[in-house]
Amino acid sequence: MSLMASEETRTVETRTEMSPTERGRTAATSTPRTTPGAGRTRAWATRLVVVGIVLSALNLRPAITSLGALLEEVRDGLGMSGSVAGLLTSVPPLCFAVFGVTAPRLARRFGPAAVVCAGMAAITAGLLIRPYVGNTAGFLAASALALMGIAVSNVLMPVIVKQWFPDRVGSMTGLYSMALALGTSLAAAVTVPLTDALGGSWQSGLAVWAAVAAAAVLPWLPLVRDRGPAARPQAPARGATQQHTPLRMTRSRTAWALAVFFGLQATAAYITMGWMPQIFRDAGVPAGTAGVLLAVTMVMGVPLAFVIPRVATRLPHQGPIVLVLGACGLAGYAGLYFAPAGGAWVWAVLLGVSNCAFPLALTLVGMRARSGPGVAQLSAFAQSTGYLISIPGPLLVGVLYQQSGGWGLPIALMAALMVPQMVVGFLAGRDRTIEDETTR
Repeated sequence: MSLMASEETRTVETRTEMSPTERGRTAATSTPRTTPGAGRTRAWATRLVVVGIVLSALNLRPAITSLGALLEEVRDGLGMSGSVAGLLTSVPPLCFAVFGVTAPRLARRFGPAAVVCAGMAAITAGLLIRPYVGNTAGFLAASALALMGIAVSNVLMPVIVKQWFPDRVGSMTGLYSMALALGTSLAAAVTVPLTDALGGSWQSGLAVWAAVAAAAVLPWLPLVRDRGPAARPQAPARGATQQHTPLRMTRSRTAWALAVFFGLQATAAYITMGWMPQIFRDAGVPAGTAGVLLAVTMVMGVPLAFVIPRVATRLPHQGPIVLVLGACGLAGYAGLYFAPAGGAWVWAVLLGVSNCAFPLALTLVGMRARSGPGVAQLSAFAQSTGYLISIPGPLLVGVLYQQSGGWGLPIALMAALMVPQMVVGFLAGRDRTIEDETTR
């Protein structure tokens, strides 16, 4: 929390290092001078926002990865068919796409903090209810409730970062991404041991994550009626659009490039999480080691998710970072193709680095729009469109694996998808904003 104590000083220091273009962009969302009393209140609220961002990010993936760890037990307990279990693995991106698009409208009406608070409450309720409903339909409905909360929070996290920390988009996005990666890894790693410690009941092993989600509700409660610094009256930056003027995302090439980039990196991430352990096991790697290799891949996102956004905001063009991450992915896929067992640890690390395209995509969302409402619209468009794009990938890999009887074709598909990901990511990294493109 001491990081926030010298906020004003560091904001001034940061602005002296920014280009005129960057200063113009942040002017539209910077906080005006306040009285000492109001300043203390704002500092207190800022600390709450930081805690809320971290706790919320920790809860944006355990609903998915904790279920993956106990999927066999859930299937047996509910009498779930294999086809329904396969559908369950495709529900998260579908819910992210369907519900995420509603987030900007909800944020305009109730404020981003209130919507995120409601999202954390929905996650808590869904995680608490679904293990005990006793049937497949109820389990799917409760899972959808939790995923709805995740979807709106996914979209609004970049908006809150833009509103409250306009001069530190990179560092705060890095903190958020690092917490998200940590939550993902923890849920995958400790759900089974927790289940054993709680008596071996898969219901208890899944329900315990509701307590973590409930903790994430608390920091947002005092902020429900606070719409953030960007909502306060201020003079708009030159060339900035009005805050509540809807932007036509489909007219922006940058928005489309970012949406496709988001979708392709999500495709790669879901394929990696769903199939990489099986690739190693089929190559002769023991099952326990294959699980550890997946954990290594996921853990790589913890430190890099904090570093990459900070580096990205210091560069005029983020395309080179996209190319480096893509090259790591191609090298990892090549290793899986030619020597999956021989260099397993190296390939796991390389793919973990490549998967850090996710925090970069979140950073680009905050950089490619000038205002909070612009970020909200861009975030909803990029994430909803992107998650729709990501749905077929893991299913197609499974079909190719089953039809070909090996991993040659699926790995070739993964590598082939990395090429357009690098192209659209390079385009999304250009120094421009969606306001410029949609108002021409």
